[in-house]
Amino acid sequence: MKHTAERPYADPDAAARKLVELAVSVAAAQDGRIYIERINGQFMIELKGSGSEFGAGLRYAIERGWLSKHESGTYVKLMPPGEDLLTRK
Repeated sequence: MKHTAERPYADPDAAARKLVELAVSVAAAQDGRIYIERINGQFMIELKGSGSEFGAGLRYAIERGWLSKHESGTYVKLMPPGEDLLTRK
């Protein structure tokens, strides 16, 4: 008997892929900047992801080179166009 529901973004890979999808769907500001609250809000409020799932997914996406995060932590950028971000390992 299960007492808790499955968390779709408990796997960092799944969370990272969803974050990249969200980042692609958000209109970037100057120089391709995607403000972190734009993807964080969608992930946590609309998709019901947790803060730890968001953090793990973001770290995973950065480690894989799918996203880069500014040192201030206020925005991320997608990798250069032309690369298949979700199939790159």
